[in-house]
Amino acid sequence: MTSSARAPQDRPQPRRRDARQNRERLLTEARALIAVNGVDASLEEIARRAEVGVATLYRNFPTRDDLVRALYELALAELAAVQDEITAADTAWDGVVIYAERVAEWLVADPSLPPIVKRMSSLDPGARPATDFESVIAALVAQAKKDGALRADVDAADIAVLVTMVGSLGGLGNGYAGQWRRQLSIVLDGLRAADKPRTKLPGRPLKGKEFQATVYGLTRRAKRAARGPAKS
Repeated sequence: MTSSARAPQDRPQPRRRDARQNRERLLTEARALIAVNGVDASLEEIARRAEVGVATLYRNFPTRDDLVRALYELALAELAAVQDEITAADTAWDGVVIYAERVAEWLVADPSLPPIVKRMSSLDPGARPATDFESVIAALVAQAKKDGALRADVDAADIAVLVTMVGSLGGLGNGYAGQWRRQLSIVLDGLRAADKPRTKLPGRPLKGKEFQATVYGLTRRAKRAARGPAKS
């Protein structure tokens, strides 16, 4: 054995399974709490919900910004998976639909994303980690217009705004989860070229009272959850 070789006990050991699980639980609970309280959510509460000590949280994420960066990196990895699915689409229009559906679904399922992205823009204003994704979408939109499937007067930024608007319905909570697909279908029909057939809308529209009850009820529950248990 050469002097540079390490004995087995001296080699760096992979992260223990329980340590990995602790980190994953911290990220999961951080997402859930940030969705309600924003990026200034209590770190102590995140640790409590993850069933670990505060010291464990700080070992994984020494500062709040380290936690935000980790969540952002996780989001970018998820975005890369969406990109792979988009580029595998049969046609450019199919790719636009997959993009709209997957990103809207992603935003609805995880309302923590907008505040995380906003904080990252202040932490690292010059960073553009999603440049490749943006280029893919821009090329897709250009091809869909060239194919005559997408109306000619919209661009990739228009679609991104519309998808983000639909995704923001996640802020209304699970009671509205079944409705976003209906709204997205309306958006997609509006993006189709004029001579293309319209799709049948999924589900049914909420009645006025149903909509009000959904928004009001979920908002109250979110506020109660943020305040914590009532004091006796």
